[in-house]
Amino acid sequence: MPTNDVYVNNPSDPLWQVPASGAARFSWEYDDGRERLLALYQKGKDKQWDGQKRIDWDLDVDPHDPLGTPDEAMTLYGTPYWDKMTDRDKGVMRQHFASWQFSQFLHGEQGAMICAARIVESVPDLDAKFYSATQTMDEARHAEIYGRFLHEKIELVYPINDKLQSLLGDTLRDSRWDMPYLGMQVLIEGLALAAFGMIRDTTDKPLPKQILAYVMQDEARHVAFGRMALRDYYKQLTDAELREREEFVIEGCYLMRDRLRGEEVLENFGIPKAEANVLSERSEFLQLFRKLLFSRIVPCVKDIGLWGKRLQQAYVDMGVLEMGDSNLDLLMAQDEEIAEQLDAERFAAEEGERVAEVEEAIEAGRGLAD
Repeated sequence: MPTNDVYVNNPSDPLWQVPASGAARFSWEYDDGRERLLALYQKGKDKQWDGQKRIDWDLDVDPHDPLGTPDEAMTLYGTPYWDKMTDRDKGVMRQHFASWQFSQFLHGEQGAMICAARIVESVPDLDAKFYSATQTMDEARHAEIYGRFLHEKIELVYPINDKLQSLLGDTLRDSRWDMPYLGMQVLIEGLALAAFGMIRDTTDKPLPKQILAYVMQDEARHVAFGRMALRDYYKQLTDAELREREEFVIEGCYLMRDRLRGEEVLENFGIPKAEANVLSERSEFLQLFRKLLFSRIVPCVKDIGLWGKRLQQAYVDMGVLEMGDSNLDLLMAQDEEIAEQLDAERFAAEEGERVAEVEEAIEAGRGLAD
């Protein structure tokens, strides 16, 4: 089914064209590279997987409750609007909010794929080009998976949020080769990882849990790649150059924070945009969700060497400065472990079923022999 048939609101332009800038860089040094990055490249090759086979697409999903979202997490909960809604209305709203969330994941993954391809083109070091090539394939797989989940299971798609589109455009239009790293690997993917993790850890629905766990296993490598490359490069920059990048981070973080309101969904239920923004800002769940979403971004920004006073003050204003002390390595290790544990549990159960089938067949054969 074409995506246009399941869009809630059709995009104003079916093709978004972002003018390219900056140089394509070739490296003629083929036998030298950073050991850490080459090891990450090897891991990227080893960990490739097929989204058609690794995920159990036969699992049923209720479109009106695809994530098992509790009432308290809904923006309208506790308002007169919620009190007037029927159970069916509430189910349709859950469907729209899940669609909106996963649609932004989908659009972000396409953006990540394009940014990774841009890194292959523009980064000067061959070891980084090698790894970015594996990441480009990862992001293509993620976009494929989220697109299938939206089309087949939720049956609704939302256009890209204007704040996400703005940050993607700023990232891609910048001619400096490190900006796709900073905009995508640190900001967009850092926030997405936290959002994926919160849903993965709270949903009781097996299909979205599988999707998010396996995507996060890949994304843990991507963020590690961005940290390695930028930490090395930013040690060489002047204070003025670092401040320019901090300004980009500040603007990007405000855009990411403000894109979480989901007012597009509320507008589709007849609530004016201004009121939708107010209701979103008052939501206690959204306030907590928004704060936790920076748990991946703030420590990464600090780790790569962007930690000036103005940036720290912006994080104070957002109420997330303390996130800078989070253990990013531990979070990434947990992402890997959760995916591997999920695999082990799933395939152990499948192996048990196969053994039982074989034993039943043997027993049946004995009965016939008797």
